[in-house]
Amino acid sequence: MMMKRTVFLLALILSVTVSFAQKGKVSSAQSYKESGKLDKALEAIESTIDPSNDKSEKTLTWPKTWEVRGEIFQALYQTKDANYQKLSDAPLTEALKSYKKALELDEKGRNENSVKIKLTLLISDITDQAVKAFGDDNYDLALQSFKQILEIQDMPLMQDEETEQAVDTVIIFNAGLAAYNAEKYDEAIKYYEKAAEYDYNGARTYELISSSYILQQDTTNALTALQTGFEKYPENSQIMVALINIYLNANKVDEAMKYLELAIEQDPENASFHFARGSLYDKIDDTEKATEAYKKAIEIKEDFADAYYNLGAIYYNLGVKQIEVANSVPTNQPDKYEEEKNKADVEFKKAIEPMEKAAEYAAVGTTDAAKQTELSALETLKTLYYRLKMMDKFDVVNSKLEELKQ
Repeated sequence: MMMKRTVFLLALILSVTVSFAQKGKVSSAQSYKESGKLDKALEAIESTIDPSNDKSEKTLTWPKTWEVRGEIFQALYQTKDANYQKLSDAPLTEALKSYKKALELDEKGRNENSVKIKLTLLISDITDQAVKAFGDDNYDLALQSFKQILEIQDMPLMQDEETEQAVDTVIIFNAGLAAYNAEKYDEAIKYYEKAAEYDYNGARTYELISSSYILQQDTTNALTALQTGFEKYPENSQIMVALINIYLNANKVDEAMKYLELAIEQDPENASFHFARGSLYDKIDDTEKATEAYKKAIEIKEDFADAYYNLGAIYYNLGVKQIEVANSVPTNQPDKYEEEKNKADVEFKKAIEPMEKAAEYAAVGTTDAAKQTELSALETLKTLYYRLKMMDKFDVVNSKLEELKQ
């Protein structure tokens, strides 16, 4: 009997010795980390969670193992040593996974306070990672980072009386922005709508929700988002502009005009609003009101190239229509033909000054749209000068066009 008890006792001692040896490896890993030997630290800690290693049975389920592992992966993110940086592709993800495992195994909550401190520091590192990723146009990593921050903040461990009611709207909004840039529009909408619940970033958030829907060809929900935003921020001109543009693209002139009139009422000195009004009246062939609106836009913004161009186009098109009237006169009425043709020339002459202004001011612009306006204005002037026998000006504008097209 004594012999059996001795064998049993010996087995127990060996088991405890193995357990202490493995836990000693966790301590060694931590020591390596603190002395900056991150390669050795990683090698040591990974051996303690290797399920194929019989000796890791105790450390694999020991909360401290995973807490130390989290520390090591955080250190791998923080290191400036390129050789150590290569040891993990996603050190902060591994750190978070490790801390979560530590909490899961710590049924009695003995290490909760120390893990909470480490998670707080981890939020700082992940935020740093998110900012860098965004700057590098790595929007998928930025999105993942913001989501991880939100996950940590939502942990019961991280809640207290002060934070229980607090919501990190900045991170929520940035998650939406990252998702938007990563072209993950469903996720972008989810985060933007959450930010909107807390009135974060005001009307701009509703614009981004709408834009996300538009990029999914969902005009109905895009409009709903803007209308909700307009109800909350009725004085925001950008919301109205977005609404106007959607209605314009859908050829819903009456709806567009309704919001445009509200926009002008709120900001009567906004030249773009008067220009848009002119475009709407153009669409319904109300040339008198369109002309008035374009002139108002020019009065407010003297160098408004597109307003000059559209005004000139109205006169030019009126001249073209009058030519059609002249051409319909019977050949046996030459005097009547000349009378109608001269009416057309009156309109063509009216078109010259605004077209010249359009070309002049567009030439100063640097955008592709400005260059296109300049080219279109010069082409129109070429036709007008030729028709009205202004050959000196015709030669100048023709040379200018040849230069631009080279």
